[in-house]
Amino acid sequence: MIDLKQVINGTVEPPACDQTLCIRVISATAGDAICSWKIDERFLNGHQVVMGGYITSAADITMAYSMASVLEENQIFSSINIQTTFLRPLRLGNAVVESTIVKKGRKTCYVEATISQNEQYVAKVTSSILVL
Repeated sequence: MIDLKQVINGTVEPPACDQTLCIRVISATAGDAICSWKIDERFLNGHQVVMGGYITSAADITMAYSMASVLEENQIFSSINIQTTFLRPLRLGNAVVESTIVKKGRKTCYVEATISQNEQYVAKVTSSILVL
């Protein structure tokens, strides 16, 4: 198992899903995380925009870093649900994914993420995450 806190600190390589999606964690502290996403042709659909599932995955990865930044050593987490609202197309280039824990309970956290490109919001993602 890869400890995401070590990824945040730069002491271990990120998980394969981060590498596959070309996501790089910039910072993650106190429930807030920022990742950069380098978007290339592999993520485009037939309309030459990023497929929605990739957008949701990028948010899910970033929300994991928000969670990792606040949990204790013996805790793990798992998404209960995830919902994405698309605001505009996402295209080739760079995007920023930001997430924050809105409410942290003993067993469940509510997390929100935004994806932006060229300083415009592309999508908003919300998730409930179970703490184990």
